[in-house]
Formats: sequence, C-alpha cells, structure tokens
Amino acid sequence: MPIANAPVRLDRLSALIAGLAPRVRIAHAGALCDAGHFAAQPPERLHVHLIVRGVAGLCCGAQCESVAAPAVAVCRSDLTHALVPRSDDLQVVCAQVNFDGPAGPLLLSTFDAPLCLSLGAAESDLQHVVALIALELAQPRCAQAALLGHAGEILLIGLLRHLVAQRVLPCGVLSGLGDAGLARTLVALHEAPAAAWTLERMAETAGMSRTAFATRFRATMGVTPRRYLNAYRLTIARREVDAGHGLKRAARSAGYESAAALSRALSRQAEAAAA
Repeated sequence: MPIANAPVRLDRLSALIAGLAPRVRIAHAGALCDAGHFAAQPPERLHVHLIVRGVAGLCCGAQCESVAAPAVAVCRSDLTHALVPRSDDLQVVCAQVNFDGPAGPLLLSTFDAPLCLSLGAAESDLQHVVALIALELAQPRCAQAALLGHAGEILLIGLLRHLVAQRVLPCGVLSGLGDAGLARTLVALHEAPAAAWTLERMAETAGMSRTAFATRFRATMGVTPRRYLNAYRLTIARREVDAGHGLKRAARSAGYESAAALSRALSRQAEAAAA
C-alpha cells in the first residue's frame, strides 16, 4: 500500500532518455588479445567500453590510462583512441551508442574528453548488470547476443544514473541534473521544450531568483539557459524539417513563434557551420 503524502521523487532521466532515443550495439564481447583501434568519426555516438575482467589501457593521443575491472571507459566517436590489453585475462564489452533523438547533441557535448570510471563502488543496480554481463561471458548460453544487447541498454541507464548521482562530469546536462534546483528546470525543459519558457519561469521552477538561477545554470551547464533551450529547440525543428514535415509544423513542435522565426534560426545555424 502506498504511503500517504509520500514526497514525489523527481525523475531526472526519463525525459532526457526519451529525447536521446539511444540505440546500443554490441561491437565486441569477450577476450581482447590485441589492441582495438577506433578511428575518429563524426561526433554522433559514444563508444562505451566495459572492462569486465583484467586490466586495459585506454590510449587517446599521447595519453594512456590504465583501467582495471570492473570499470568503464567512454569516448565520443570523434576521439581517435585505442583499447590496449594490459593483462592476459582481459575481457571487455565494447558498445556503440547512437542517439536518434534531438537531445543527443546535448549529451554528446559533455563528453569532449575520454572518461574512465571505476565501478567498484558504484550503485548496486550498476554492479548487478556488470555481474550479469560477466557471468554471461564466463558461461555463454543460448541467445547471448540478445541478452548482451539488452544488458547494454541497462548498462547505459545505470551509467547515466551514476554520472548524475555522483556528478562525475564537471559541466553539462548530467552535471546539471545532479543539482537539485537546476534538475527541476532541466526536467521541465526536456519534457516540454515548446512551452513558453522565460527566464523568470525557469528560475521559478528551480525555486531560485533569476540572478541566482542564471549564474548557477551557466556555471554548471557551460551555457546560458536561453542558449541551452534554443539549441534543443533548433535540433527538434531541424529533425522535423529533415523528415519533410515543413517549416510551419516544425516551428510549432519546437516552440518557435512562426515559420519565419525558425527559418531565420536555421539560416544562422547554416552560416555558423559554413564559417
């Protein structure tokens, strides 16, 4: 029976994950005997390397960092890197995570450098999925590929939860979601980006004054509230246009006042990209 008047816990991630629409593909699972090289590609996805057993070296440029199991290494796809065996018993799961939703660029922008994270003291749900993957690699059974695919999706959610709860990243959306005040506003923006958002309304949602909110948002997110919202709206609109839905519908879906306003925003984006 639910407890009467129990406080409602803010769900910080569901709206973001819905906007990300992630797709996880397992590229390798098992022993890694030779170095795995990952060439730079457009920054449209994440490489997530789970170190299940043993020790690996994550090399990016001239820097190499040893990563001992259980651990995870995350690299954006535009970062050339290599995963190098540092022990004979190394077992890894290498996943590619693509984002089909408009929130993808918001998350990808926070991974401008490789991230290596020990999972020895991580939350129990994250440790459970790592243990499940380790057991599957040690004792393969029927439908292993399907199990690892779903486990990869759960691993991604567990990783996002951990990064938010521990505020591992110094800046960006996951750091912002780890801030109790900013999280309320960010969740609301992710749920309803087309709403009539003003700085006053954002600050009120966060329970702060306008000045305090704007200062904390910029310090935590690396951009102003308006720039963050505009970037999200423009990505939403761009995807609508690319899908052939027309400027009018795209403007309405993304919260622009008119098709003309959206057209100007798209033109400015194209000019900035060309420059």
